[in-house]
Amino acid sequence: MTLHRTTSPAIAFAVAALAVGIFSLMDAAMKDLSIALGAYNAVLWRNLTGSLIAGTMFVATGQGWPARANLRLHLWRSFVVAWMAISFFWAIARLPLAEAIGLSFIAPVIALYLAAILLGETIGREAILASVAGLGGVAIILIGKFSGHYSKDALWGAAAVLFSAILFAYNLILARQQAQAAGPIEIAFFQNLLTAAVLSLAAPWFLAPLVVAKVPMLVTAAALAIVSLLLLSWAYARAEAQVLIPVEYTAFVWAALFGWLFFSEPVTMTTLVGTALIVSGSLVAARVKPSAVNHVEIASA
Repeated sequence: MTLHRTTSPAIAFAVAALAVGIFSLMDAAMKDLSIALGAYNAVLWRNLTGSLIAGTMFVATGQGWPARANLRLHLWRSFVVAWMAISFFWAIARLPLAEAIGLSFIAPVIALYLAAILLGETIGREAILASVAGLGGVAIILIGKFSGHYSKDALWGAAAVLFSAILFAYNLILARQQAQAAGPIEIAFFQNLLTAAVLSLAAPWFLAPLVVAKVPMLVTAAALAIVSLLLLSWAYARAEAQVLIPVEYTAFVWAALFGWLFFSEPVTMTTLVGTALIVSGSLVAARVKPSAVNHVEIASA
């Protein structure tokens, strides 16, 4: 079932912009948790906490059980999100927030090529230009990062961000379908629940006891993720992706601010220039295939 809604694009844009700021704050909380608990435990415990919060909302609002098609979509997207989230949050424990967010913006460009592979679409001249700009931006950030002294962890962190971006690019195809087929509370509950279920399969090998001192931060991260997901699901169900695409790039500003405020992370000129190139390529990608480009926060919440 597709949900048809109309609202002012300006309102949808404002709601999405608010969600970006909230989710960027969640990224900062998850960086702290990933450093303290490890990425796997941080993501699993956050999704378990989110399941309780969103599950309470799901029951309290009298939501019905989703149709089988919706449930399959929730499950498959949760599998993709689980790997994507672990790789991204593992990376931000090793990289400055602004650098990680900047590198992740390559995802819409990657989505063009996945659309060609998965959907048989033709790659045009604009897509090639977007790729050149995006890859150039990635190269500039990486050259700036690894031209001096750096740790091996930072190298693996950059690789993990790019791997996460590939998964996110595929997830772009799923996110719009999910926002059109289900309500925000249903999405929030089943995405948290099923992502936790997927991650729990590795619990016998990787699960560590919950650190009591980190419970408040876990609750905060889960609540921020759910609020952001609800707002973004609402916005993307009411406005075309091409209207909301520019909102995504405000995440870099928030990441730079929170990275500096909470972790004393500087923002280098190469990061700024590289991100500008990646954003330019992504905006070209959005013009080529606006319906295939969605928002990172929907994907990783």
